[in-house]
Amino acid sequence: MNRPRTVAEHQAALAELTGPLPPRTVPLAGVGGCVLAADVTSRTAIPLFDNSAMDGYAVHAADLAGAGPGHPVTLPVAADLPAGATEAPRISPGTVARIMTGAPLPEGPDAVVPVEDTDAGTTQVRITAEPAPGAHIRRAGEDVAAGDLVLPAGTVLHAPQLAAAAACGHGELLVRPPPRVAVISTGSELVAAGENPEWGQIPDSNSHLLAQAVREAGGEAVRLGAVPDDAAEFRQVLEEVAPDVDLIVCSGGVSVGAYDVVKEVLAPLETMWFGPVAMQPGKPQGLGRLPDGPVVVAFPGNPVSVHVSFEVYLRSALARMAGHGDGGAHLQEAEVTVGWRSPSGREQYIPVLVEPPAHPGGRPGVRPVGPRGSGSHLVASLAAAQALARVPAEVDQVEPGEVVHLLRSVPPALQSGSRADPTQNARSDQPAERKQSR
Repeated sequence: MNRPRTVAEHQAALAELTGPLPPRTVPLAGVGGCVLAADVTSRTAIPLFDNSAMDGYAVHAADLAGAGPGHPVTLPVAADLPAGATEAPRISPGTVARIMTGAPLPEGPDAVVPVEDTDAGTTQVRITAEPAPGAHIRRAGEDVAAGDLVLPAGTVLHAPQLAAAAACGHGELLVRPPPRVAVISTGSELVAAGENPEWGQIPDSNSHLLAQAVREAGGEAVRLGAVPDDAAEFRQVLEEVAPDVDLIVCSGGVSVGAYDVVKEVLAPLETMWFGPVAMQPGKPQGLGRLPDGPVVVAFPGNPVSVHVSFEVYLRSALARMAGHGDGGAHLQEAEVTVGWRSPSGREQYIPVLVEPPAHPGGRPGVRPVGPRGSGSHLVASLAAAQALARVPAEVDQVEPGEVVHLLRSVPPALQSGSRADPTQNARSDQPAERKQSR
């Protein structure tokens, strides 16, 4: 038996395998949430040309000296300029041009009078305000000049950044792509969710848990469903999916049982490691890489073990692959309100409920999500968990009033009670769905 790795050792081993993915040029429509891999400079000045900041009239300010509500000035309208106009006539002194917001400023005028200060005339207009030279004009290049740095490498691309890139003349960007992750459940006892299991069978929940966790972590999930405990079939699935993904995550088949197909197929490879990690749940783990292929992460088969393993190991790994840096788990101190036992010599991660602090400025309280503690099969209780509490390996009893660290495992939007869009990324889930014959 291998000496058990510590959690930190296993995290370090995974970190060595999961550096940032090579950058890829992607159209703007597909880069949301990605990390920019190269500086973006503006290809043009912004604005490209002097233009109106208001709906109104382009005027010579000197023509309106002394104008006011009691002293209106009436001038002929020599042109009509909508936004998108590609030609702008010269406007002589003593005349004006009706102009819309964003329309290019014609040659001659040096100010814009808002329509609110006029009678909105179309052939001639009465103006009741005296504008200052330059009023309501957006000057070419006042935002950025051509060649200016707009977005530095390392920027995470959200809506404002995409708008800036588009405005600066870019239709595609060099980014770190999101990791593409194949999700495989193993076990001849598994049936598709929604089917009626026969005696001895159980629904495949792990592939749904992992696929959604991958999406929430910013990856693209390719959910392959369940593979029976058949080495030849499992090997074929790996061969088919390996060329198209950056990482494969398997659940089940990694322990010392007679039908542990993942370990049977992968353990003989020099590029793979299987063994115990001193944690609870999630003790049996596998990690490595297919020869000339993607990284492989193998988790135990029990759902709570799968959830804990993802949060402790894979969430930060996916962040690194996408270029987000270490992406380590966010830890927060909390005070225990209901105690529990912890296995000596193993770092424990127990699903907990989080309670408001007992007094302002205090730590939040935590208690186990269920009376059965951290059983690795208690998937229904897991749904209520708001965090994972980490207990050091040397602790075997957690008492009320003690301080533990929380590893947040539920997105803030879900913690506040809102619901995610169930159709999000559905296309990445369905095409790889395997037919279940059992």
